[in-house]
Amino acid sequence: MGKTEKAAPAHVPFYIDSNAHLKDELRRLDLLIKRRVTAFRLMLEAMPRAASSHPMYISHDEVDWLLTGNGTVDAPGIELEKIDRQLDLLQNEIRVRVAESMNRNIFLALPRLAHLFRMSAFEVQTVVVCLGPELERKYDKLYAYLQDDVTRKKPSIDLVLDLLCATETTKWQSRVLFSDSAPLFRTGILQKADDPQSPSGSSGLAQFLKLDPRIVGYLLGDNSIDGRLADAVTFVHPFSSMDHVFVDGAIKTRLLDFVPAYFSEDNAGPRKLILHFHGPYGVGKQELARAICGQLGCPLVHVDTESLLACETTGEERLPLVFREGLLLQSALYLSNTDVFAKDDDKTRVFMKRLIRMIGEYGWLTFLAGEKPWVRKGLFGDALFHSVEFPIPDVPVRSAAWQAGLAVFGEETGNLWASRLADQFQLTPGQIKDAIGYAVRRQAMNKVHRNVTLSDLYTACRGQSNQKLEEMAQKGKGSYSWDDLVLPDDRLQQLKEICNQLKHRYRVFGEWGFGKKLSHGKGLSVLFSGPPGTGKTMAAQVIAHDLQLDLYKIDLSGIVSKYIGETEKNLARVFQEAQTSNAILFFDEADALFGKRTEVSDAHDRYANIETSYLLQKMEEYEGMVILATNLRTNMDEAFTRRIRFIVEFPFPDEASRSKIWKTHFPGAAPLSDEIDFEFLSRQFQIAGGSIKNIVLNAAFLAAENGGVIGMDHVLHGVKREFEKIGKLWTEHHLYRPTGTGGDER
Repeated sequence: MGKTEKAAPAHVPFYIDSNAHLKDELRRLDLLIKRRVTAFRLMLEAMPRAASSHPMYISHDEVDWLLTGNGTVDAPGIELEKIDRQLDLLQNEIRVRVAESMNRNIFLALPRLAHLFRMSAFEVQTVVVCLGPELERKYDKLYAYLQDDVTRKKPSIDLVLDLLCATETTKWQSRVLFSDSAPLFRTGILQKADDPQSPSGSSGLAQFLKLDPRIVGYLLGDNSIDGRLADAVTFVHPFSSMDHVFVDGAIKTRLLDFVPAYFSEDNAGPRKLILHFHGPYGVGKQELARAICGQLGCPLVHVDTESLLACETTGEERLPLVFREGLLLQSALYLSNTDVFAKDDDKTRVFMKRLIRMIGEYGWLTFLAGEKPWVRKGLFGDALFHSVEFPIPDVPVRSAAWQAGLAVFGEETGNLWASRLADQFQLTPGQIKDAIGYAVRRQAMNKVHRNVTLSDLYTACRGQSNQKLEEMAQKGKGSYSWDDLVLPDDRLQQLKEICNQLKHRYRVFGEWGFGKKLSHGKGLSVLFSGPPGTGKTMAAQVIAHDLQLDLYKIDLSGIVSKYIGETEKNLARVFQEAQTSNAILFFDEADALFGKRTEVSDAHDRYANIETSYLLQKMEEYEGMVILATNLRTNMDEAFTRRIRFIVEFPFPDEASRSKIWKTHFPGAAPLSDEIDFEFLSRQFQIAGGSIKNIVLNAAFLAAENGGVIGMDHVLHGVKREFEKIGKLWTEHHLYRPTGTGGDER
């Protein structure tokens, strides 16, 4: 309404707001009380004085003054006729002004409440009777006066019937409206309370009536969520645009078209819709629900089902309050964490029954959201139930989510980083938002002030990925780079090609359409084969470091089981957790797990072959990177090697490679003696890089103990210990004799 309408005089044929309407309702209540007071006095005059149950502490004059303002009243007979005429006029005026207010789309709380809960005129007036003491203290005295007891300040059922019913027959007929199953009590609008002063077993007519605090607040314009639901229910504003909705385009378009059409006037069918959204955390379920509500022009009330059920007050008792909140706010309901419904206990079953009944009575648009598919079918009667799966969005949607979150860093930088991060990490939009927030907060805590870098975001992304693989695998801690890896050039080039395939997989599979040609096998499988210590594990760590991904070394001892079927279960769990880990799986000594299938001679052979076939199936289904390492390629099953994308042979290092390995294993900060002869070491000792690493480390600890500088003697002592460990013979021939000392350099 404009300022002119708000400033309109009192006689205009509409109400400017709810308060103006409630004032007239209280005027009508005063007339009803006045009529009852007059009848009450006639009854008192006819009643023997001894029959009065309580002494009258509120005088007639005080009551007259409260009702008229001047204390003057006419004779009882004339007064009743006068009150009835005033009531007729006022009731007609209220009816006309309410109708005109509705035509002008002016919100009036009491008529809206009556409409939402389909209340009769009698029920509306009952609400007004109970509202009076909440607005003005005078009604405490008036009700005590009418009930002939100064302690009975709240309206009883009997008092309401006396005020609103003209005859005894009408009172009896109206008693049904005060049963426990009546709408006013089933919806919690009114509450009953026994009179503590009345003897036990007194008539139900003596019960007090109290208006629910949330209803009082609603009638007075307070739309705050019911305080009894504060731990589980929040008000959510709808989205007015699609800028914050990062969901698969087909899902978004389908639902944004379907839901408004379902609730349009052209649809003559039932108007109750239940949408079950399921998918991983942060995939956009609530965001799409907010967008749908934005199109419908209604708010959204979010309900944490798990919190509702976990409360000491049983969830099913608070559920009617939740749906009442949805009605009062004219909002859709969004019940999250509905995976708890999968529990088969008494509390959950009772909750589900009440939920179904509440949706049937008061629901119109209800969202049920969880991570798992819905397993309970055919529960909701005539309501339309539709389940929608939300997968992790593909690269374009993820890129848009990254761009939105990184906009603060500048458009050019944000777009460049967004493309890399979206292609590298399969994160949901919610995880993307959390990753950006984590990187910003972590950098704000840094003593050295600098801007967030791409490396910071990579770290944050790894933190958002599923970490459950750590329960069955060892997370790689190495930070080796390409400079640390000593291999022939063609092998290094092959490893870099492997990295490039992961970096550009969306361009090839998505943009160029190769993914449509493949039903499976989109993952990247790699086999490293070669003797022990030739750099297979280091190469896996270099790839993980280059791609900024976590590397998980699968603990085979925890996977392989002697019990039938257990190995498959363990592997299924590994690959399932890996789907959301954004990690590289590394199976070392893989021939123990992926070995050749044998001819079936007993049950053990049969189940071993089943395990091998199952592993092949899981490898083909998995879309991440899996690296297998084996010392003996000939032990690997040919079915695996045929389907592996890359096979990289790690040769035993030659003399030139060994020299480079010796040098790269000494850090730049290590105190290294000039006497160390790397050419001698690489020529004299034909050992792999793994043994060289052990020797260098042992030499460093020896030097730390007795000199502080790593010398040739320390290195040779380390070689001796390594030879003893691996079973190679150590002789005087291996001793080092520098040139010019009378001996040859050996």
